[in-house]
Amino acid sequence: MEYSEVNRLSRLTAILIQLQTKRILTASELASKFDVSKRTIYRDIKALERSGVPVLTVEGKGYALMDGYKIPPVMFTEKQANALILAEQLVLKNKDASFVKDYSEAIDKIKSILRYSVKDKANLLADRTQYNNVLNQERNSSNLSDLQNALTNYNLVKIEYINKEGIATNRLIEPFALLSSENWYLIAFCRLRKGFRFFRLDRIQGVEILLEYFEPHNMTLQEYFDKYH
Repeated sequence: MEYSEVNRLSRLTAILIQLQTKRILTASELASKFDVSKRTIYRDIKALERSGVPVLTVEGKGYALMDGYKIPPVMFTEKQANALILAEQLVLKNKDASFVKDYSEAIDKIKSILRYSVKDKANLLADRTQYNNVLNQERNSSNLSDLQNALTNYNLVKIEYINKEGIATNRLIEPFALLSSENWYLIAFCRLRKGFRFFRLDRIQGVEILLEYFEPHNMTLQEYFDKYH
């Protein structure tokens, strides 16, 4: 999606929020608030009307929402929230500062409506995910979502892992963080090797999320690097 489209979508959402918080708003007030022309506001109001929002034109006064209309609550599953947090990490690498600012503000709004338990897990995942720009964008893993969920819920994970020599082993691991460079990597405490290890996601052949939980590793990603590297 182009930046201009994201910016317009952000403005339409903000206009709708403004209409919910004030009884009547004029085109001039909206144009001034969002630093656009009144003609742009007229087009935005028509776009809201076409999408089914009951915007009323109050003759000589401005715009109002039909009485009783409220934006329906948005509910995200844990995995959907995790996907948004991962998307935020990718957007933060964008070189357009204004795009990054708008997206980050949108994510903050989304976080604000998450249930507290999901919000805490989303924030944990954001702190435990590091993404670097890569040249190879080929999809080579299908386990990222499940591993994100295990990381934030402290579920033990059983994996079948093939190392660089092609030797397969079964591991019981405690997921700690996710990193991306040329591939996605999982940092996890391996109970077989009795220490933290890096696991390339494309070498994980099987994943089983167990109902058993592990004791959280109370350190940040930076503290991990300071301690072990």
